[in-house]
Amino acid sequence: MSTDISGVGQPGFVDRYGLAGHDRPYDVDEVAAQIRDLGLRTVRLAVVDQHGVPRGKMMSPSAAIAAMSDGLDFSGAIYSLDTGNQVFVPAFARGGGFGIEEFTGFPDVVVVPDPGTFRVLPWADRTGWMLCDAYFGNGQPMPLDGRGLLRRMLADLGEAGYDYLAGLEVEFSVVIRSPEELAPENAGFTPPPPPVSVFERGYQFLSEVRLDSMAGVLEAVRDALTDIGLPPRSIEDEWGPGQLEFSFAPMAGLAAADAAVLFRSAVKQVCQRRGLLASFMCRPALPNFFSSGWHLHQSLLSRTDGSNAFASASSALSEVGRYWVAGLLAHAAPMAVFAAPTVNGYKRFRPYSFAPDRVTWAVENRGALVRVQGSPGDTSSHVEMRLGEPAANPYLYLASNIAAGLDGIRRGVEPPPAAETDPYAVDAPPLPASLADAVNALDADPFYRKEFGDRLVSYLVMMKRFEIGRYQDALASSPQADGQDVSDWEMREYFEFF
Repeated sequence: MSTDISGVGQPGFVDRYGLAGHDRPYDVDEVAAQIRDLGLRTVRLAVVDQHGVPRGKMMSPSAAIAAMSDGLDFSGAIYSLDTGNQVFVPAFARGGGFGIEEFTGFPDVVVVPDPGTFRVLPWADRTGWMLCDAYFGNGQPMPLDGRGLLRRMLADLGEAGYDYLAGLEVEFSVVIRSPEELAPENAGFTPPPPPVSVFERGYQFLSEVRLDSMAGVLEAVRDALTDIGLPPRSIEDEWGPGQLEFSFAPMAGLAAADAAVLFRSAVKQVCQRRGLLASFMCRPALPNFFSSGWHLHQSLLSRTDGSNAFASASSALSEVGRYWVAGLLAHAAPMAVFAAPTVNGYKRFRPYSFAPDRVTWAVENRGALVRVQGSPGDTSSHVEMRLGEPAANPYLYLASNIAAGLDGIRRGVEPPPAAETDPYAVDAPPLPASLADAVNALDADPFYRKEFGDRLVSYLVMMKRFEIGRYQDALASSPQADGQDVSDWEMREYFEFF
Protein backbone atom coordinates (compact mmCIF):
# COMPACT_ATOMS: atom_id res chain seq x y z
CA MET A 1 0.00 0.00 0.00
CA SER A 2 1.29 3.43 -0.94
CA THR A 3 2.02 5.81 1.93
CA ASP A 4 3.42 8.64 -0.15
CA ILE A 5 1.39 11.83 -0.31
CA SER A 6 0.53 12.31 -3.96
CA GLY A 7 -1.82 15.26 -3.51
CA VAL A 8 -4.70 13.38 -5.14
CA GLY A 9 -7.25 11.12 -3.48
CA GLN A 10 -6.23 9.09 -0.44
CA PRO A 11 -2.93 7.19 -0.14
CA GLY A 12 -3.50 3.54 -1.04
CA PHE A 13 -7.24 4.02 -1.63
CA VAL A 14 -7.53 1.21 -4.21
CA ASP A 15 -5.65 -1.39 -2.14
CA ARG A 16 -7.27 -0.38 1.14
CA TYR A 17 -10.78 -1.00 -0.15
CA GLY A 18 -9.98 -3.91 -2.49
CA LEU A 19 -11.11 -2.11 -5.62
CA ALA A 20 -8.79 -4.01 -7.97
CA GLY A 21 -10.63 -7.31 -7.67
CA HIS A 22 -10.20 -10.45 -9.76
CA ASP A 23 -12.86 -9.24 -12.20
CA ARG A 24 -10.99 -6.00 -12.93
CA PRO A 25 -7.69 -6.23 -14.82
CA TYR A 26 -5.70 -3.56 -13.07
CA ASP A 27 -2.18 -3.23 -14.47
CA VAL A 28 -1.15 0.15 -13.10
CA ASP A 29 2.54 -0.43 -13.79
CA GLU A 30 2.00 -1.14 -17.49
CA VAL A 31 -0.08 1.99 -18.02
CA ALA A 32 2.30 4.10 -15.93
CA ALA A 33 5.17 2.92 -18.12
CA GLN A 34 3.26 3.86 -21.28
CA ILE A 35 2.51 7.32 -19.93
CA ARG A 36 6.20 7.87 -19.20
CA ASP A 37 7.61 6.20 -22.33
CA LEU A 38 5.29 8.11 -24.66
CA GLY A 39 6.26 11.41 -23.10
CA LEU A 40 2.66 12.42 -22.41
CA ARG A 41 2.13 15.88 -20.96
CA THR A 42 -1.52 15.44 -19.94
CA VAL A 43 -3.86 12.60 -19.03
CA ARG A 44 -7.57 13.33 -19.04
CA LEU A 45 -9.42 11.48 -16.28
CA ALA A 46 -13.14 11.28 -17.04
CA VAL A 47 -16.13 10.07 -15.07
CA VAL A 48 -19.42 9.58 -16.92
CA ASP A 49 -22.25 11.49 -15.26
CA GLN A 50 -25.93 10.63 -14.95
CA HIS A 51 -26.58 11.96 -18.46
CA GLY A 52 -23.92 9.76 -20.05
CA VAL A 53 -21.66 12.77 -20.55
CA PRO A 54 -17.98 12.53 -19.55
CA ARG A 55 -16.85 15.10 -16.98
CA GLY A 56 -13.13 15.30 -16.53
CA LYS A 57 -9.90 16.87 -15.39
CA MET A 58 -6.63 17.29 -17.23
CA MET A 59 -3.97 15.82 -14.96
CA SER A 60 -0.21 15.81 -15.03
CA PRO A 61 1.34 12.41 -15.83
CA SER A 62 2.53 11.92 -12.25
CA ALA A 63 -0.89 12.82 -10.81
CA ALA A 64 -2.68 10.48 -13.21
CA ILE A 65 -0.33 7.65 -12.27
CA ALA A 66 -0.89 8.32 -8.58
CA ALA A 67 -4.66 8.40 -9.06
CA MET A 68 -4.63 4.79 -10.25
CA SER A 69 -3.58 3.83 -6.70
CA ASP A 70 -4.90 6.71 -4.60
CA GLY A 71 -8.01 7.79 -6.49
CA LEU A 72 -8.77 11.40 -7.34
CA ASP A 73 -10.94 13.82 -5.40
CA PHE A 74 -13.71 14.93 -7.77
CA SER A 75 -16.60 17.28 -7.11
CA GLY A 76 -19.79 15.42 -6.31
CA ALA A 77 -21.65 18.53 -7.44
CA ILE A 78 -21.92 17.07 -10.94
CA TYR A 79 -24.65 14.74 -9.65
CA SER A 80 -26.78 17.77 -8.75
CA LEU A 81 -26.89 19.03 -12.35
CA ASP A 82 -29.68 18.40 -14.83
CA THR A 83 -29.33 18.41 -18.63
CA GLY A 84 -29.21 22.22 -18.60
CA ASN A 85 -26.39 22.06 -16.03
CA GLN A 86 -28.68 23.61 -13.45
CA VAL A 87 -28.76 22.44 -9.83
CA PHE A 88 -32.06 20.61 -9.44
CA VAL A 89 -31.94 19.86 -5.69
CA PRO A 90 -31.72 21.93 -2.50
CA ALA A 91 -28.01 21.30 -2.57
CA PHE A 92 -27.10 21.96 1.05
CA ALA A 93 -29.97 19.96 2.44
CA ARG A 94 -29.10 16.83 4.37
CA GLY A 95 -28.37 13.97 2.01
CA GLY A 96 -27.57 16.39 -0.81
CA GLY A 97 -31.27 16.92 -1.47
CA PHE A 98 -31.76 13.40 -2.78
CA GLY A 99 -31.50 11.32 0.38
CA ILE A 100 -27.94 10.00 0.19
CA GLU A 101 -26.22 10.84 3.47
CA GLU A 102 -22.71 10.90 1.97
CA PHE A 103 -23.75 13.78 -0.31
CA THR A 104 -24.49 16.18 2.55
CA GLY A 105 -22.63 19.46 2.01
CA PHE A 106 -21.59 19.17 -1.65
CA PRO A 107 -18.65 16.82 -0.86
CA ASP A 108 -16.10 15.31 -3.19
CA VAL A 109 -16.35 11.76 -4.36
CA VAL A 110 -13.27 9.68 -5.11
CA VAL A 111 -12.92 8.57 -8.70
CA VAL A 112 -10.56 5.74 -9.61
CA PRO A 113 -9.13 5.49 -13.14
CA ASP A 114 -9.59 2.13 -14.83
CA PRO A 115 -6.23 1.36 -16.48
CA GLY A 116 -7.98 -0.97 -18.92
CA THR A 117 -9.57 2.09 -20.56
CA PHE A 118 -6.27 3.92 -21.14
CA ARG A 119 -5.97 5.49 -24.58
CA VAL A 120 -3.75 8.06 -26.25
CA LEU A 121 -5.93 10.63 -28.01
CA PRO A 122 -4.46 11.10 -31.51
CA TRP A 123 -6.21 14.43 -32.08
CA ALA A 124 -4.82 16.03 -28.90
CA ASP A 125 -1.18 16.90 -28.19
CA ARG A 126 0.59 14.27 -26.05
CA THR A 127 -2.64 13.51 -24.22
CA GLY A 128 -3.83 10.30 -22.60
CA TRP A 129 -7.32 9.41 -21.43
CA MET A 130 -8.89 7.06 -18.88
CA LEU A 131 -12.41 6.41 -17.63
CA CYS A 132 -13.03 6.36 -13.90
CA ASP A 133 -15.33 4.62 -11.42
CA ALA A 134 -16.88 6.67 -8.62
CA TYR A 135 -16.78 5.90 -4.89
CA PHE A 136 -17.45 7.64 -1.64
CA GLY A 137 -14.48 8.47 0.57
CA ASN A 138 -15.25 5.37 2.68
CA GLY A 139 -14.63 3.11 -0.33
CA GLN A 140 -18.29 2.31 -0.91
CA PRO A 141 -19.52 2.39 -4.53
CA MET A 142 -21.34 5.59 -5.36
CA PRO A 143 -24.93 4.44 -6.08
CA LEU A 144 -25.53 6.95 -8.88
CA ASP A 145 -22.58 5.68 -10.94
CA GLY A 146 -23.95 4.01 -14.08
CA ARG A 147 -20.71 2.17 -14.79
CA GLY A 148 -20.89 0.48 -11.41
CA LEU A 149 -24.54 -0.39 -12.01
CA LEU A 150 -23.73 -2.05 -15.33
CA ARG A 151 -20.99 -4.08 -13.64
CA ARG A 152 -23.59 -5.39 -11.18
CA MET A 153 -26.05 -6.33 -13.92
CA LEU A 154 -23.31 -8.12 -15.85
CA ALA A 155 -22.35 -10.01 -12.69
CA ASP A 156 -25.98 -11.10 -12.22
CA LEU A 157 -26.06 -12.27 -15.82
CA GLY A 158 -22.81 -14.17 -15.29
CA GLU A 159 -24.28 -15.96 -12.30
CA ALA A 160 -27.12 -17.10 -14.58
CA GLY A 161 -24.51 -18.58 -16.93
CA TYR A 162 -24.22 -15.96 -19.67
CA ASP A 163 -22.01 -13.19 -21.00
CA TYR A 164 -23.45 -10.19 -22.85
CA LEU A 165 -22.46 -9.02 -26.32
CA ALA A 166 -23.59 -5.67 -27.70
CA GLY A 167 -23.30 -4.21 -31.17
CA LEU A 168 -23.54 -0.43 -31.36
CA GLU A 169 -25.41 1.24 -34.22
CA VAL A 170 -25.67 4.99 -33.61
CA GLU A 171 -27.06 7.80 -35.76
CA PHE A 172 -26.21 11.50 -35.39
CA SER A 173 -26.04 14.73 -37.38
CA VAL A 174 -23.09 16.90 -38.39
CA VAL A 175 -23.52 20.60 -39.18
CA ILE A 176 -21.18 23.51 -39.91
CA ARG A 177 -20.85 26.05 -37.10
CA SER A 178 -21.39 29.53 -38.46
CA PRO A 179 -19.38 32.48 -37.12
CA GLU A 180 -21.02 33.87 -34.00
CA GLU A 181 -20.51 36.37 -31.24
CA LEU A 182 -22.12 35.04 -28.08
CA ALA A 183 -23.00 38.11 -26.02
CA PRO A 184 -22.39 37.74 -22.28
CA GLU A 185 -26.08 38.25 -21.55
CA ASN A 186 -26.84 35.13 -23.61
CA ALA A 187 -24.11 32.96 -22.13
CA GLY A 188 -25.94 31.69 -19.06
CA PHE A 189 -28.33 28.78 -18.43
CA THR A 190 -28.69 27.75 -21.20
CA PRO A 191 -27.21 29.72 -24.10
CA PRO A 192 -28.89 29.78 -27.50
CA PRO A 193 -27.84 26.96 -29.80
CA PRO A 194 -25.01 27.98 -32.11
CA PRO A 195 -25.94 29.16 -35.61
CA VAL A 196 -25.28 26.43 -38.13
CA SER A 197 -25.50 25.60 -41.80
CA VAL A 198 -25.84 22.30 -43.65
CA PHE A 199 -22.71 20.15 -43.82
CA GLU A 200 -23.97 17.87 -46.58
CA ARG A 201 -27.17 17.52 -48.57
CA GLY A 202 -29.51 14.74 -47.54
CA TYR A 203 -32.27 12.71 -49.17
CA GLN A 204 -30.02 10.22 -50.94
CA PHE A 205 -30.03 7.34 -48.49
CA LEU A 206 -26.76 5.33 -48.52
CA SER A 207 -25.33 7.54 -51.26
CA GLU A 208 -21.70 6.80 -52.05
CA VAL A 209 -21.37 10.26 -53.61
CA ARG A 210 -22.54 11.90 -50.38
CA LEU A 211 -20.00 9.84 -48.42
CA ASP A 212 -17.22 10.92 -50.75
CA SER A 213 -18.14 14.58 -50.42
CA MET A 214 -17.75 14.21 -46.64
CA ALA A 215 -14.59 12.11 -47.00
CA GLY A 216 -12.14 14.54 -45.43
CA VAL A 217 -14.03 14.63 -42.15
CA LEU A 218 -15.14 11.00 -42.19
CA GLU A 219 -11.60 9.79 -42.83
CA ALA A 220 -10.32 11.91 -39.93
CA VAL A 221 -13.01 10.46 -37.66
CA ARG A 222 -12.32 6.94 -38.96
CA ASP A 223 -8.60 7.27 -38.30
CA ALA A 224 -9.12 8.74 -34.84
CA LEU A 225 -11.47 5.94 -33.85
CA THR A 226 -9.16 3.30 -35.26
CA ASP A 227 -6.19 4.76 -33.37
CA ILE A 228 -8.08 4.53 -30.06
CA GLY A 229 -9.10 0.94 -30.71
CA LEU A 230 -12.62 1.53 -32.04
CA PRO A 231 -12.45 0.88 -35.78
CA PRO A 232 -15.92 1.44 -37.28
CA ARG A 233 -17.45 -1.61 -38.91
CA SER A 234 -19.50 0.64 -41.21
CA ILE A 235 -20.08 4.32 -41.91
CA GLU A 236 -23.30 5.15 -43.73
CA ASP A 237 -25.00 8.21 -45.15
CA GLU A 238 -28.44 8.39 -43.54
CA TRP A 239 -31.56 10.18 -44.79
CA GLY A 240 -31.28 13.71 -43.36
CA PRO A 241 -28.75 16.42 -44.26
CA GLY A 242 -25.41 15.51 -42.72
CA GLN A 243 -27.01 12.57 -40.91
CA LEU A 244 -24.66 9.61 -40.43
CA GLU A 245 -24.75 6.15 -38.93
CA PHE A 246 -21.74 4.36 -37.44
CA SER A 247 -21.81 0.72 -36.43
CA PHE A 248 -19.26 -1.41 -34.61
CA ALA A 249 -18.52 -5.12 -34.28
CA PRO A 250 -19.95 -6.81 -31.16
CA MET A 251 -18.19 -6.06 -27.89
CA ALA A 252 -18.51 -7.38 -24.34
CA GLY A 253 -20.95 -5.53 -22.11
CA LEU A 254 -18.85 -3.05 -20.13
CA ALA A 255 -16.46 -2.53 -23.05
CA ALA A 256 -19.43 -1.76 -25.31
CA ALA A 257 -20.74 0.93 -22.99
CA ASP A 258 -17.26 2.41 -22.56
CA ALA A 259 -16.90 2.40 -26.35
CA ALA A 260 -20.17 4.32 -26.76
CA VAL A 261 -18.90 7.05 -24.44
CA LEU A 262 -15.53 7.28 -26.17
CA PHE A 263 -17.12 7.16 -29.64
CA ARG A 264 -19.43 10.11 -29.02
CA SER A 265 -16.70 12.13 -27.34
CA ALA A 266 -14.18 11.42 -30.10
CA VAL A 267 -16.61 12.32 -32.88
CA LYS A 268 -17.58 15.59 -31.21
CA GLN A 269 -13.96 16.58 -30.56
CA VAL A 270 -12.63 15.70 -34.01
CA CYS A 271 -15.52 17.59 -35.60
CA GLN A 272 -15.25 20.69 -33.43
CA ARG A 273 -11.57 21.04 -34.32
CA ARG A 274 -12.76 21.35 -37.94
CA GLY A 275 -15.41 23.99 -37.30
CA LEU A 276 -18.21 21.43 -37.20
CA LEU A 277 -20.74 20.39 -34.59
CA ALA A 278 -21.65 16.73 -34.24
CA SER A 279 -24.94 16.52 -32.36
CA PHE A 280 -26.36 13.36 -30.82
CA MET A 281 -29.62 15.17 -30.04
CA CYS A 282 -32.40 12.92 -31.30
CA ARG A 283 -34.48 15.38 -33.35
CA PRO A 284 -32.93 18.83 -33.95
CA ALA A 285 -35.29 21.71 -34.68
CA LEU A 286 -33.72 22.30 -38.08
CA PRO A 287 -35.82 22.30 -41.26
CA ASN A 288 -35.64 19.04 -43.21
CA PHE A 289 -33.64 17.24 -40.49
CA PHE A 290 -34.73 13.84 -39.21
CA SER A 291 -34.70 11.92 -35.96
CA SER A 292 -31.70 9.79 -35.04
CA GLY A 293 -31.79 6.58 -33.04
CA TRP A 294 -29.46 4.21 -31.22
CA HIS A 295 -30.18 0.60 -32.14
CA LEU A 296 -28.74 -1.76 -29.57
CA HIS A 297 -27.91 -5.19 -31.01
CA GLN A 298 -27.47 -7.84 -28.34
CA SER A 299 -26.95 -11.53 -27.76
CA LEU A 300 -25.78 -13.85 -25.00
CA LEU A 301 -22.86 -16.25 -24.95
CA SER A 302 -23.24 -19.41 -22.90
CA ARG A 303 -20.55 -19.70 -20.25
CA THR A 304 -20.77 -23.46 -20.61
CA ASP A 305 -19.43 -23.72 -24.16
CA GLY A 306 -19.14 -20.15 -25.50
CA SER A 307 -21.95 -20.65 -28.01
CA ASN A 308 -24.55 -18.05 -28.98
CA ALA A 309 -27.48 -18.71 -26.62
CA PHE A 310 -29.88 -17.01 -29.05
CA ALA A 311 -29.08 -19.32 -31.99
CA SER A 312 -31.40 -22.19 -32.90
CA ALA A 313 -31.24 -24.94 -35.49
CA SER A 314 -35.00 -24.84 -36.02
CA SER A 315 -36.08 -21.19 -35.69
CA ALA A 316 -34.86 -17.61 -35.90
CA LEU A 317 -34.46 -17.40 -32.13
CA SER A 318 -33.82 -19.96 -29.40
CA GLU A 319 -36.01 -20.50 -26.35
CA VAL A 320 -33.59 -18.43 -24.26
CA GLY A 321 -33.77 -15.69 -26.89
CA ARG A 322 -37.58 -15.69 -26.78
CA TYR A 323 -37.50 -15.38 -22.99
CA TRP A 324 -35.09 -12.47 -23.36
CA VAL A 325 -37.43 -10.73 -25.83
CA ALA A 326 -40.37 -11.28 -23.49
CA GLY A 327 -38.46 -9.56 -20.70
CA LEU A 328 -37.60 -6.59 -22.92
CA LEU A 329 -41.25 -6.17 -23.91
CA ALA A 330 -42.56 -6.57 -20.37
CA HIS A 331 -40.39 -3.74 -19.05
CA ALA A 332 -40.38 -1.47 -22.11
CA ALA A 333 -42.42 1.39 -20.63
CA PRO A 334 -40.25 2.11 -17.56
CA MET A 335 -37.13 1.23 -19.58
CA ALA A 336 -37.88 4.20 -21.84
CA VAL A 337 -36.39 6.62 -19.29
CA PHE A 338 -33.03 4.86 -19.62
CA ALA A 339 -33.20 4.51 -23.41
CA ALA A 340 -34.73 7.91 -24.25
CA PRO A 341 -33.92 10.22 -21.33
CA THR A 342 -34.78 13.56 -22.99
CA VAL A 343 -38.01 15.40 -23.76
CA ASN A 344 -36.84 15.44 -27.36
CA GLY A 345 -36.40 11.68 -27.71
CA TYR A 346 -40.15 11.05 -27.74
CA LYS A 347 -40.62 13.07 -30.92
CA ARG A 348 -39.15 10.04 -32.69
CA PHE A 349 -41.82 7.46 -31.80
CA ARG A 350 -44.14 7.90 -34.76
CA PRO A 351 -46.06 5.49 -36.98
CA TYR A 352 -44.32 4.51 -40.20
CA SER A 353 -41.17 6.41 -39.28
CA PHE A 354 -38.84 3.39 -39.05
CA ALA A 355 -38.93 4.03 -35.30
CA PRO A 356 -41.29 2.07 -33.04
CA ASP A 357 -44.49 3.49 -31.59
CA ARG A 358 -45.76 0.45 -29.66
CA VAL A 359 -44.48 -2.58 -27.76
CA THR A 360 -44.04 -5.21 -30.47
CA TRP A 361 -41.45 -7.64 -31.75
CA ALA A 362 -40.88 -9.19 -35.14
CA VAL A 363 -38.37 -11.10 -37.21
CA GLU A 364 -36.49 -8.85 -39.66
CA ASN A 365 -38.93 -5.92 -39.42
CA ARG A 366 -37.55 -2.43 -38.76
CA GLY A 367 -40.90 -1.06 -37.59
CA ALA A 368 -40.96 -3.20 -34.45
CA LEU A 369 -39.60 -2.19 -31.05
CA VAL A 370 -37.59 -5.42 -30.86
CA ARG A 371 -36.29 -6.81 -34.14
CA VAL A 372 -34.90 -10.33 -34.36
CA GLN A 373 -32.15 -10.80 -36.90
CA GLY A 374 -31.53 -14.42 -37.70
CA SER A 375 -32.82 -17.62 -39.24
CA PRO A 376 -32.76 -21.35 -38.44
CA GLY A 377 -29.18 -22.52 -38.19
CA ASP A 378 -27.76 -18.98 -38.10
CA THR A 379 -25.11 -18.89 -35.38
CA SER A 380 -25.17 -15.06 -35.36
CA SER A 381 -28.89 -14.71 -34.49
CA HIS A 382 -29.42 -11.75 -32.20
CA VAL A 383 -31.92 -9.16 -30.99
CA GLU A 384 -32.03 -5.47 -31.88
CA MET A 385 -33.63 -3.06 -29.40
CA ARG A 386 -34.80 0.04 -31.28
CA LEU A 387 -35.98 2.10 -28.30
CA GLY A 388 -32.86 4.18 -27.70
CA GLU A 389 -31.94 7.69 -28.73
CA PRO A 390 -28.27 8.55 -29.40
CA ALA A 391 -28.09 10.74 -26.28
CA ALA A 392 -28.87 7.84 -23.91
CA ASN A 393 -26.50 7.09 -21.03
CA PRO A 394 -24.78 3.93 -22.34
CA TYR A 395 -24.47 2.30 -18.94
CA LEU A 396 -28.11 2.81 -18.01
CA TYR A 397 -29.32 1.79 -21.48
CA LEU A 398 -27.39 -1.49 -21.49
CA ALA A 399 -28.12 -2.20 -17.82
CA SER A 400 -31.86 -1.73 -18.32
CA ASN A 401 -31.86 -4.20 -21.23
CA ILE A 402 -29.85 -6.78 -19.30
CA ALA A 403 -32.06 -6.55 -16.22
CA ALA A 404 -35.24 -6.88 -18.30
CA GLY A 405 -33.97 -9.70 -20.51
CA LEU A 406 -32.60 -11.65 -17.56
CA ASP A 407 -35.96 -11.32 -15.82
CA GLY A 408 -37.60 -12.94 -18.84
CA ILE A 409 -35.12 -15.82 -18.68
CA ARG A 410 -35.54 -16.32 -14.93
CA ARG A 411 -39.33 -16.43 -15.23
CA GLY A 412 -39.36 -18.45 -18.46
CA VAL A 413 -41.85 -16.07 -20.05
CA GLU A 414 -42.88 -16.44 -23.68
CA PRO A 415 -43.42 -13.22 -25.66
CA PRO A 416 -46.74 -12.43 -27.35
CA PRO A 417 -47.09 -13.43 -31.00
CA ALA A 418 -44.60 -11.69 -33.26
CA ALA A 419 -45.88 -9.12 -35.73
CA GLU A 420 -46.15 -10.90 -39.07
CA THR A 421 -46.61 -7.88 -41.33
CA ASP A 422 -47.29 -4.29 -40.25
CA PRO A 423 -46.03 -3.67 -36.68
CA TYR A 424 -47.75 -0.26 -36.69
CA ALA A 425 -51.14 -1.97 -37.04
CA VAL A 426 -50.71 -4.55 -34.27
CA ASP A 427 -52.94 -4.28 -31.21
CA ALA A 428 -50.18 -3.70 -28.66
CA PRO A 429 -49.49 -1.31 -25.78
CA PRO A 430 -48.20 2.07 -26.98
CA LEU A 431 -44.79 3.32 -26.00
CA PRO A 432 -44.82 6.28 -23.60
CA ALA A 433 -45.88 9.36 -25.56
CA SER A 434 -43.63 11.71 -23.59
CA LEU A 435 -40.78 11.76 -21.11
CA ALA A 436 -43.34 12.61 -18.42
CA ASP A 437 -45.29 9.43 -19.20
CA ALA A 438 -42.11 7.37 -19.13
CA VAL A 439 -41.01 8.87 -15.80
CA ASN A 440 -44.41 8.13 -14.29
CA ALA A 441 -44.09 4.52 -15.46
CA LEU A 442 -40.61 4.24 -13.92
CA ASP A 443 -41.70 5.88 -10.67
CA ALA A 444 -44.49 3.32 -10.25
CA ASP A 445 -42.40 0.36 -11.40
CA PRO A 446 -41.24 -2.04 -8.65
CA PHE A 447 -38.96 -4.02 -10.97
CA TYR A 448 -36.28 -1.40 -11.68
CA ARG A 449 -36.46 -0.14 -8.09
CA LYS A 450 -35.57 -3.65 -6.96
CA GLU A 451 -32.88 -4.27 -9.60
CA PHE A 452 -31.24 -0.82 -9.69
CA GLY A 453 -31.93 0.31 -6.14
CA ASP A 454 -34.54 2.70 -4.84
CA ARG A 455 -32.02 5.52 -4.42
CA LEU A 456 -30.98 5.57 -8.08
CA VAL A 457 -34.52 5.35 -9.43
CA SER A 458 -35.86 8.03 -7.07
CA TYR A 459 -32.92 10.26 -7.99
CA LEU A 460 -33.55 9.90 -11.72
CA VAL A 461 -37.28 10.49 -11.28
CA MET A 462 -36.60 13.66 -9.29
CA MET A 463 -34.11 14.96 -11.86
CA LYS A 464 -36.29 14.21 -14.88
CA ARG A 465 -39.34 15.83 -13.29
CA PHE A 466 -37.30 18.96 -12.66
CA GLU A 467 -36.25 19.03 -16.33
CA ILE A 468 -39.84 18.44 -17.44
CA GLY A 469 -40.97 21.30 -15.19
CA ARG A 470 -38.50 23.68 -16.79
CA TYR A 471 -39.66 22.54 -20.23
CA GLN A 472 -43.30 23.13 -19.34
CA ASP A 473 -42.51 26.56 -17.87
CA ALA A 474 -40.68 27.50 -21.07
CA LEU A 475 -43.67 26.48 -23.20
CA ALA A 476 -46.03 28.42 -20.96
CA SER A 477 -43.97 31.60 -21.30
CA SER A 478 -43.24 31.13 -25.00
CA PRO A 479 -45.76 28.80 -26.70
CA GLN A 480 -44.67 26.91 -29.77
CA ALA A 481 -45.82 28.25 -33.11
CA ASP A 482 -48.38 26.30 -35.09
CA GLY A 483 -46.68 23.38 -36.77
CA GLN A 484 -43.53 23.68 -34.63
CA ASP A 485 -42.56 20.20 -33.53
CA VAL A 486 -39.39 20.78 -31.51
CA SER A 487 -39.27 23.69 -29.09
CA ASP A 488 -36.61 26.36 -28.76
CA TRP A 489 -36.07 25.06 -25.21
CA GLU A 490 -35.07 21.63 -26.55
CA MET A 491 -32.54 23.15 -28.92
CA ARG A 492 -30.98 25.16 -26.10
CA GLU A 493 -31.01 22.18 -23.77
CA TYR A 494 -29.73 19.39 -26.01
CA PHE A 495 -28.30 20.45 -29.38
CA GLU A 496 -24.79 21.39 -28.30
CA PHE A 497 -24.73 19.56 -24.92
CA PHE A 498 -25.29 16.17 -26.53
